[in-house]
Amino acid sequence: MKVLVIGGGNMGLTYSEGMSRSPLLNKRKLMIQDLSPETLSNLRENPDFDVYDKIEDCLPQADIIFVAVKPYHCVELFEVMKDMVNDQQIIVSLMAGVTIDFIKDHLGISKVVRTMPNLPAKVGKGITSFTESHEVSRVELLMVRNLLDTTGTSIHVETEKFIDKSTGISGSGPAYVFYFMNSMLEAAKNMGFSDNDSRVLVSSTFEGAVTLFNESNISPQKWMDRVASKGGTTQAALDSMEDNNVEELIKEAAYAAFNRAVELGNDPE
Repeated sequence: MKVLVIGGGNMGLTYSEGMSRSPLLNKRKLMIQDLSPETLSNLRENPDFDVYDKIEDCLPQADIIFVAVKPYHCVELFEVMKDMVNDQQIIVSLMAGVTIDFIKDHLGISKVVRTMPNLPAKVGKGITSFTESHEVSRVELLMVRNLLDTTGTSIHVETEKFIDKSTGISGSGPAYVFYFMNSMLEAAKNMGFSDNDSRVLVSSTFEGAVTLFNESNISPQKWMDRVASKGGTTQAALDSMEDNNVEELIKEAAYAAFNRAVELGNDPE
């Protein structure tokens, strides 16, 4: 199997590094294409990649093609691609908001898998939701899933609506966590902790809380109940968040990302 990734930016590189070690490649090098001279220079340092600057030198020979460019670049890219692709190739989109029908119409092909990746894929902890056009066979979908799983884990969703919803939860979600972490870091430093001690306090707290959650069947609410005692320090913090409507604001943020993904899908051009 020959796999091509178009776009060597953060997400394209992340998935390329993971997939290059997949046994599905049968010891072939993963192909990756980009236009930036600086990016190309960095990519060529990886011995597991066949690196291309000209798309015509790699696209026609690929079996599975991952598209990892910014959504606003897709129309221009598809114009270049459409005369070089064939209907046996599988297009896997890592782009937010670009619909399956849009890709099929602009490329004139039928086999499309749409995904929503997230940033922790860079450390093998990613979660990628995906769905497919009807023309993708179960065997082909399994191959794509195995490739996606090289960066963490994946979940199959029935419709594209859940891809957009995943954008609001997992796709954009790491930024919400970093936002919360940043606020706690600033609070720690304002209390007089050093930068290093603040980092350790906050990062270890997040890591420990996630581990507790993952290694039990206890809900977040029940964990909060266990940590907070009536009239205690934790309850004071939770009461402050409740008074400031933090829970609803977080939900609104997730829906804002979801709604923007829908907007992008309606008008990626």
